Amino acid sequence: MILSVFFYVFVVFTAIQIIYYLAFSSFLFDDQKNKRKKTEIPISVIICAKNEADNLQKFLPSIINQKYTDFEIVLINDASSDTTSAVMQSFKKAHQNIKIIDVENIEAFWGNKKYALTLGIKAATHQHLLFTDADCKPVSKHWISEMSQYFSDEKTIILGYGKYKKEKPLVNIFVRFETLLTAIQYFSYAKLGSPYMAVGRNLAYHKDEFFNVKGFINHIHIRSGDDDLFIQDAAIKENTTICTSENSFTESNAPKSFTAWFRQKRRHISTANHYKLKHQFFLSLFFVSKVFFYVLASALFFFCSWKILLPFVLGYFFIQYLVVGFAAKKLRESQIIYFLPFLEIGLLVFQFSIFITNLWSKPNHWK
Repeated sequence: MILSVFFYVFVVFTAIQIIYYLAFSSFLFDDQKNKRKKTEIPISVIICAKNEADNLQKFLPSIINQKYTDFEIVLINDASSDTTSAVMQSFKKAHQNIKIIDVENIEAFWGNKKYALTLGIKAATHQHLLFTDADCKPVSKHWISEMSQYFSDEKTIILGYGKYKKEKPLVNIFVRFETLLTAIQYFSYAKLGSPYMAVGRNLAYHKDEFFNVKGFINHIHIRSGDDDLFIQDAAIKENTTICTSENSFTESNAPKSFTAWFRQKRRHISTANHYKLKHQFFLSLFFVSKVFFYVLASALFFFCSWKILLPFVLGYFFIQYLVVGFAAKKLRESQIIYFLPFLEIGLLVFQFSIFITNLWSKPNHWK
């Protein structure tokens, strides 16, 4: 009797996982080529930097050299203590389309990136804003063009993909897998009419959307979340779309160690507690059902006939490989598919460790 209960619970969680992956396939279709703007619109590229002198020297030229007619670059120096200000000034002297906003720490918003971003957004000349980080570079010279083409009278929030550079350390493939899986989810939720997050490494929106929700006021006390918590406030089915063309990607250097990645993800995951309840529920259900799938499948193989269990396990992996495989190909992460089960189990352990750690202590935030 008990064994039958566990088997039926396993079947339910397997079905839930398959339904999720079928839903995730939604972003693989309809790239909206026919809905793009054909003319260039003025764009303000906004980059917030705190002690990023080296990264600005390395990556800012890839923004400056974009093949786009009408854009400015708003550089926000968020109370840096290194030579960030001097580096920004040197670029400004050589390029007229660069604007610098120097932010000083004040007691009410000490070390708060959202305060610095707010000043930069207000200072931006143009109404259409495109965001990235100082340690990012576009993968092509058409990044601004690709992202901006998805703006329309209805679509005023554009979710892009911020990938990580492929490197040799083992942690790198885990970082890229987690980034891919996260992108699959937020792209799919947006396509299904329920956008819940974005990444600040590649995000665009109209300035009106920022002021319509009074900027970051609803979560200004939370250090992280200038991207996903803003999306929670401002994004709805009608005003949000996605851009997944290869030329629209940005690329960053991945954390070099599991310890560095652990610290980074602690900050990111902590904001999920402030998502809308429906998003918390569906994201949690995806994680919990996956854990139970693996635990119950492993346990039941010792007590049930493998001939009964195998079709469910194979069905799960077939759908997963199909959806994740096509998504990995679309987002140029094809290598990941060869290590999928290993990466998935490792990521589950990693995420569970973060969850436990965050219960006991609060993560640090903006540098």
